[in-house]
Amino acid sequence: MSGYQHILIAVDLTQDSETVARRGQELAERFDAKLSLLHVVEFIPVDPAGEALLPPPVDVDGELIKGARQRLSALCDSLGLRTATRRVEVGNIKAEILRVVTEEQADLLVLGSHGRHGLALLMGSTEKSLVHKAPCDVLAVRLN
Repeated sequence: MSGYQHILIAVDLTQDSETVARRGQELAERFDAKLSLLHVVEFIPVDPAGEALLPPPVDVDGELIKGARQRLSALCDSLGLRTATRRVEVGNIKAEILRVVTEEQADLLVLGSHGRHGLALLMGSTEKSLVHKAPCDVLAVRLN
């Protein structure tokens, strides 16, 4: 194997995203690989009682996606990733990441991994699911 050809970095656009993106950036430089960054907007409205509601006819494409695109661009700019592909998708986080990995033919997925405790550990996580279902290698960057 000559190394990775296309690295996809999935970020949640929190403060940890820079750590995850830097790790993917380091690998892309080492392997001279194409680099793509992805953020998935998962829009699930919740009523005050904590019940998920069916999405009302709102302009999800509007403010949520616009804000995500701006934050993703700011992250890329701060890391000097001028040529990296930037994608913002809407949908289920796991499903969209898997779809984009396949569509982009990425051979490495880089994502953040938070330590789980209590019920979160028992119920599984996005990271765990992606490690088992992704059609490529997965690097889970441990975050505090």
